[in-house]
Amino acid sequence: MSFRYYTRRRASESDLRGYVRNQPDGTVEVAAEGPRADLEALLAFLRVGPPAAIVTEVEARWPAPTQEFDRFEVRY
Repeated sequence: MSFRYYTRRRASESDLRGYVRNQPDGTVEVAAEGPRADLEALLAFLRVGPPAAIVTEVEARWPAPTQEFDRFEVRY
């Protein structure tokens, strides 16, 4: 199972909307909107990652919500 799969699953367990996708440089990008507590829980998960993941750094930004997402998905 991939980092993206676990991230989508974790976000979908909450009321989060947005996406996760791999970047060409090997990093993973996550954009999520929803209740602050759910976002904090997702961020805590991302700092550790799923089994077999190696997380070296997490950069978080908190821009204003755009309301453009209707679900949480994996983007390619």
